[in-house]
Formats: sequence, C-alpha cells, structure tokens
Amino acid sequence: MINAVIQPEPPGLMLAMIQNGPTQMVSGNIFEGLLRYSPKLEPQPELAESWSVSEDAKTYTFKLRKGVTWHDGKPFTAADVLFSIEMLKQTHARARTNLAQVDKVEAPDDYTVVFTLKQPFGPFLGIFEVGSMPMVPKHLYEGTDFKTNPYNNAPVGTGPFMFKEWQKGSFIRLVKNPNYYEKGKPYIDEIYWQIIPDAAARSVAYETGKVDVLPGGSVENFDVPRLFKLKDTCVTGAGWEFFSPLAWLWLNNRQGPLADKRVRQAIMYAIDRDFAKDVIWNGLGKVATGPSSSAIKYYTDDVKKYPYDPAKAKALLKEAGYKGEKIRLLPLAYGETWQRWGEAVKQNLMDVGMNIETIATDVAGGNQKIGDWDYDIAFTYLYQYGDPALGVGRNYISSNIAKGQVFNNVEGYSNPEIDKLFADGAVATPDSKRKEIYEKAQKILVEDVPVAWMLELQFPTITRCKVKNLITTGIGVNDGFKDAWLDK
Repeated sequence: MINAVIQPEPPGLMLAMIQNGPTQMVSGNIFEGLLRYSPKLEPQPELAESWSVSEDAKTYTFKLRKGVTWHDGKPFTAADVLFSIEMLKQTHARARTNLAQVDKVEAPDDYTVVFTLKQPFGPFLGIFEVGSMPMVPKHLYEGTDFKTNPYNNAPVGTGPFMFKEWQKGSFIRLVKNPNYYEKGKPYIDEIYWQIIPDAAARSVAYETGKVDVLPGGSVENFDVPRLFKLKDTCVTGAGWEFFSPLAWLWLNNRQGPLADKRVRQAIMYAIDRDFAKDVIWNGLGKVATGPSSSAIKYYTDDVKKYPYDPAKAKALLKEAGYKGEKIRLLPLAYGETWQRWGEAVKQNLMDVGMNIETIATDVAGGNQKIGDWDYDIAFTYLYQYGDPALGVGRNYISSNIAKGQVFNNVEGYSNPEIDKLFADGAVATPDSKRKEIYEKAQKILVEDVPVAWMLELQFPTITRCKVKNLITTGIGVNDGFKDAWLDK
C-alpha cells in the first residue's frame, strides 16, 4: 500500500469531463490512453500496442491490445475508441482542438482504429496521453446525459487501479486491478490519496510517516528545503516534461479597463516576477517570457520584454485613461504559496494606482467564475503538452472561446492573424516552417498581452526512498503507479 497526498481535493474524477491537475493525477491511474510518453516525449504503447503512419502522413492506423477489459469485466474494443472520441469532442476542450485536423475515424475490426486527417498534423502522435484523450466505456455512457451519469462519481476505466471509495475531505482509495492486462502489474495493492487541506499538516504527515509520496505542488515551497534534508527522502524534478506548467494571470479582454492593451501591458510592468520566483517559489522556476514555456518546441525569447518597471506601468495607465475603476482579482485556491502570490500581485498593482479587490473562492467556485467570464484578473497555471499546437494555441484562438469551460480562451482574446498563424503552424512542414510561424505568433502575443505570463513552474516530487520506479514517463505520478514498487 502507498499513501500519497492529493492537493487540493479534486472536484471530480471523470477525466473526460474534468482536466484540472489533481483530477489528472488520481484518474490517470484509473483511465488509460492509447499511448504513453517517455520523458523525451516519445510515444510508447498503452491501449494501442502498435501504430503505423501512411507515407502522406494523413492516415494513422492503431492496433489495439487484445484481452483488455474495463473494470466491470466488459471487453475494451475499437467501439470504445470511436465512442470516446465523439464524447470528448463535447466534453473536453483540449481534445476538441487536438482532433480538429481529423477528417474521420473508423474501426475496420474490433482491434483496429484508423484516423484519417484532413492534412498532415505534426504533433498528432502527441495527443493520446491519458489526460488528453482518456478512453471511456461506451456501454456505460452511450445514450446518457454525460454530465449527470452516475459513473462520474465511481469511474470505470481500463487502468492498473480501480476506484474503490471516496470519503470527501479525507481520502480517495484506489485498489489494484486484478485483471490488468500487463501480467503481474501493478505491484502495489492499494493507493490511498490523502486529502489534507492544511499545508503544514501535509508536511507533518510526510515527516511522521503517514504518507510516502508528496507529488509536485502538494507542499508549500517554503517547506521543500526542510523536507529535502530528511533521512530516506528522495527528490526529483522529473515527470513534468509533457506538461511544462506555465503560470499566468487570465486578463478579461472583453470589458472595462482590461479591454485596453495598454492596461494589460501596464500589468506586466507592474508585477515583480523575480520576487515571486525567488521569495514565493523558493527559486523553483523561471520567469516566463511569453505564451510558450522554454521547455517546448519552437520557443523563442526574441520578444518584447517586460522588466519590473512601476513608473512605466503608471505612465501606460495614465495614457489609457484609467480612472481607478475597481478590478476584481481571483487568487488560486491551491494553498498558501498561491495565496501569498495573490497578495504580492495585489500589492504590486495597487502600488501603480490600480483599485484591486480580491475575491476569495474555493477551487470549484473559482473555476465556475472563470468559465462564466465573471472576473477581471485570475491566477492559473496551464500545461503546454510538448507542442504549441497542443498546449499553447488553445488559449489564444478565437474558435476556442466557449463559455462554461475553464482551460480554453477564457480571456476572450480575438485576433484573426493569431488564428491564422496557429492554424498554419499546426499543419506546416517541414519543422523549420513551423518554427518561423510560432516565433511570429509569440512576438504578436507578447505585444498584445492577452494574459499576463508569470513563471515557468517547477514542482519537485518528494518520496520515501523505498518507493521505486514511480516516475518513468513524461507525466510522472499521473500514470506512474502502474510501474511503482516498494523496496521492503
């Protein structure tokens, strides 16, 4: 048995409907995708055991594993893949964007799935990770109202662990799937995801031996150096390669002062991001230069720079005619580090003359407000998924403005040139052409400041050294328990 911390408590575990970090972390061990990805982001078999690509790069044929069953014993077949794709187009904003280049998906037999693309799409083999395209059981979801399906509260996947119980506010318990298709795996009988709302108590739970695994982001940064020093403690920064988390402030571009680009630029100059990195994040991370993390393809830092410059911020606010209108700031309810950051940003913005009101919410309430566009400035961090066509464009293209969803273009930024660049970049060949297009897009976005980019985040995973082989893929803990074992 392994005890791990999950922070904060997930709003739900149905991965096809909810994609926030804690949900992906727990449910990535219940559900599976067609592929997994190495730390270098190379595709590896999961529910698909092999795949081939046609010469014109428009047809991808996946051979599915035979003998795979859902946790309720029903067989997993190509019909589930076809159903999952149709469902995800309705319920999963990122999957919808990722699948935009697909012309048709067919199943010539129960164990073959053929994707035909409208045109070649460079990152296509990168879209099949469990959080990006989880496979959903057709027999439990077909013909139901997806949002109210009772299996959302007791998820059924094909993964190495099965959902057993959830005591709200206390723990989520997963148990070994005895019929898992990889014989002998998983090696661990149970995972208890401990829900410990208080940050200090999470650190104490590790120190006293109550928990064995502190996934990235589950303890406050100021506690990390102390925990590093404990005996029998192992620490790694690996397992985030696929995500490259980037923190920014959503800026509501639709109305009020923030509809003016000069006010958004002023916000960039007003915020001391080095202070945030060094003091609030304990030096873990890197100041962001724009919409792409430096860890992903086609990144450039040859863009307009926004050093900390309160005088410049004040001048821009004056030029924009800002008259002290109230601006609502939503911090992120992910613990004390984020609360402190919220306070620091509020202070920075008030120092240049902005009238800031903090709106406190919990995670679900914050998501709801952002999805309903009921905010002015809101903290977030988003994953980049290894390629700008997968993780970057989704936040800036106008076709991804959809009310009620959280991780798309919720700022309401609309620029036909950016729409065109991201559409072209996704399908351009060769890579040098993609690079040119994405570099141009980064320059335009950094000038327009649709959101205020803060930091590339680093989240160390802290474990007892007896926990072996937990992080073997580019998504780390999210699908790692399948391979993990305990050294007795």
